[in-house]
Amino acid sequence: MLLAILLATALMAGAPNSWAKPVPKNMIVASQDKGGKKQVEKANGQTPPSKTVVTLHKIAVGGKEIRYTATVGQLPIKNDKGETEAHIYFIAYAVSNPPAKRPLLFIFNGGPGAASVWLHMGAIGPRRVKMLADGSMPPPPYRLVDNKFTWLDMADLVFIDPVGTGYSRAVKPELTKKFTSVRGDITSMRKFIRLYLTRYKRWSSPLFLVGESYGTFRAAGLSEDLVEHGIALNGILMLSSIMNLETTSFDNGNDLPYALFLPSYTATAWYHKKLAPHTDLDKVLHASEEWAATDYLTALEKGDRLSPKEREAVVDKLAEFTGLDKAFIDNRNLRIDRISFATELLRKQRQVIGLLDSRFTAANLNPDASLSFDPAIAVIRPPFTSTFDDYVRRELGFKSDLEYFTLGGGIGQWDWDAKNSYADTSDNLRDTFAKNPYMKLFVASGYFDLATPYFGQEYTLAHLGLTRALRGNITMRLYRAGHMMYLDEACLVQLKHDVARFINSAMPEH
Repeated sequence: MLLAILLATALMAGAPNSWAKPVPKNMIVASQDKGGKKQVEKANGQTPPSKTVVTLHKIAVGGKEIRYTATVGQLPIKNDKGETEAHIYFIAYAVSNPPAKRPLLFIFNGGPGAASVWLHMGAIGPRRVKMLADGSMPPPPYRLVDNKFTWLDMADLVFIDPVGTGYSRAVKPELTKKFTSVRGDITSMRKFIRLYLTRYKRWSSPLFLVGESYGTFRAAGLSEDLVEHGIALNGILMLSSIMNLETTSFDNGNDLPYALFLPSYTATAWYHKKLAPHTDLDKVLHASEEWAATDYLTALEKGDRLSPKEREAVVDKLAEFTGLDKAFIDNRNLRIDRISFATELLRKQRQVIGLLDSRFTAANLNPDASLSFDPAIAVIRPPFTSTFDDYVRRELGFKSDLEYFTLGGGIGQWDWDAKNSYADTSDNLRDTFAKNPYMKLFVASGYFDLATPYFGQEYTLAHLGLTRALRGNITMRLYRAGHMMYLDEACLVQLKHDVARFINSAMPEH
């Protein structure tokens, strides 16, 4: 989710012999096969402070049964003096009797301020929220279903909630600020990963990071921090990436975003039938991209030096590619920010469109006001919040009176660590490629994403300054959906297929 809008194996007695492992001290053990009776035991006769819970499950994926453990717990984040300053909450899934080189994925969302629940229960975990086929919200009450497209059949999964998200908290409120910055966040996540690899004996596993939105900003910076501490990655998977905030900041004097958002405006206008009849999406997007990267950027650079004839030509083209009224474009000085576009495109129908997914709309009850909420967030927040709160207690046996912060609420003002510039971790990613040329990158983008537009993602990757050989390590895929492309069931299927091929290509034997 975007910027401000935006394994252990421990089993109970009576399990099959192949699953029999000693129960670690201070661990609560719960066994839960789907549809079976759950029993919870207190190891050593008492509930430990760390409250780690392990449960047993099974799921059918691709016609094969997978038996796995779910570990719910937290790890301490300590300062250089060895003092615990925060606890990071996680949910990990591991298959029984895994191969020695089974991949391990560390997965997180963005925000900053978003918990991992979105990737966890939208795309990757063994259980997912049941949405309508196009990703829109069903009527309540909401429910979970087995995720036939889980990534658990190809890797073990660790879902991480950074400090201030989910159940993760600083030990003292005044320490929260230390973790709500680019550097503090990356450092704490690196410490978590190191400790997880140590405690769960996974140092020999092929390692991958999976991030969405700000999680991709985090992943790029974290990749270099990890390699500098001796932890090399086999790959990074970025969904709806944002590494250079200049590409999305509609500031006076920064004309770049207006061009980079244009193809996403075009895709949105096509979807809502605001372009010429019978327009082919692929053809019009190619034309929009070409014009945005050439004539439009040139016109924006000229500013007030544009002649009346040149200005009229730009207005005509923008109207053609956006479906917006020419007078509106002219009054906006040829520069359409995403909020203006979201409120204007369907104004006559008294509808506003989503930013995370511009296919979704909501009634515009105050046409004179700016966008007051994102219809796409309104679609996802209730189903994911209620189903997670029920799932973690009922199926995973973890109970807490804390509020699980799904999207915001747990952090204050974010420190971008940028002075007189835009925050940018693409340089970290570039340097990581130089330090670890075996690492591969997968980038997934949605056509209808007005939070991290796909053309901006392509721009950032094209400006990393990599060699031709290293450019070959990057795989890019586009989906006909929004920021969370996996909410659309057809895209969820395609994403699983694409990710499986990517992880296989990034494994050591290839």
